Amino acid sequence: MKVLITGSNGLLGQHLIPLFLQDGKYDVIATGRGPNRFPLRDKYTYEAVNLRDAGSVKQLVEKHKPDIIIHGGAMSQVDDCEKNKDACWDTNVGATRYLVHAAESCNAFFIFLSTDFVFDGLQGPYSEDATVNPINYYGTSKVAAERLVINSKLQWAIVRTVLVYGVVADPHRNNMITWVKNNLQQGKKVKVVDDQWRTPTLCHDLAQGCLLIADKKAAGFFNISGNEILTPYDMAIQTAEYFKLDTSLVEKISAKTLAQPAARPAKTGLLIDKAAKELGYQPRSFAEGLEIVAGEIKP
Repeated sequence: MKVLITGSNGLLGQHLIPLFLQDGKYDVIATGRGPNRFPLRDKYTYEAVNLRDAGSVKQLVEKHKPDIIIHGGAMSQVDDCEKNKDACWDTNVGATRYLVHAAESCNAFFIFLSTDFVFDGLQGPYSEDATVNPINYYGTSKVAAERLVINSKLQWAIVRTVLVYGVVADPHRNNMITWVKNNLQQGKKVKVVDDQWRTPTLCHDLAQGCLLIADKKAAGFFNISGNEILTPYDMAIQTAEYFKLDTSLVEKISAKTLAQPAARPAKTGLLIDKAAKELGYQPRSFAEGLEIVAGEIKP
């Protein structure tokens, strides 16, 4: 069975590739912008493709005729989306439109990665049937892309997730855990908000959730996230304690004090009962995820 993974240079993509290869029944085609940045190069095909170009997308899908497409490629930096709305729309909506149309030609099962930012944060945590109401442009673009998938002729699954953390094979890319660790080791203070609530998601768990959906071709909406409601401040304190660093350097602040271009929902988080029941999905705790990430951080 052929699976096409978009956004393969990103955090999720770099965890999906080895997981699907390890499963044994999938031929993996990975695609990203520019050269392959994942150190593992064997046993799968990599194609550099601009998903914002309809012709390139059509050619890619016609060449490989995948049975399953996992569309994780996106512009996901929330403030960048707010400042560069055209680029955000082209990347998150336009590329999805091209992929959906191409997928219809080979009747691929389409798994679309979405976000808790489709919600306004007034009544979190959210179930799969909660009403979307985004408060920033990133969320708006993902709602529009979700609708393209829903209204397609395809069998589809939409995976919503939250605050994904993990290690990517790119020394220039930070994550919250390494950011806290590196600053505290240098004796620097970190300011972290304590008035936003999320269910942070270990990237390994998100990838596993995608594999479970692909294996079953389970259609519909699925919340795939962690199971603990934490603030970024909670995460920073747990990180400092794990690495035995000075927690007094972690300063609690309100999100209202940050001059961010994009609004953030106050309390999102996702309820994962459906994924647990229908897929057998079982995420790790943040403490367990922290231990896994710590083991993967290069000294």
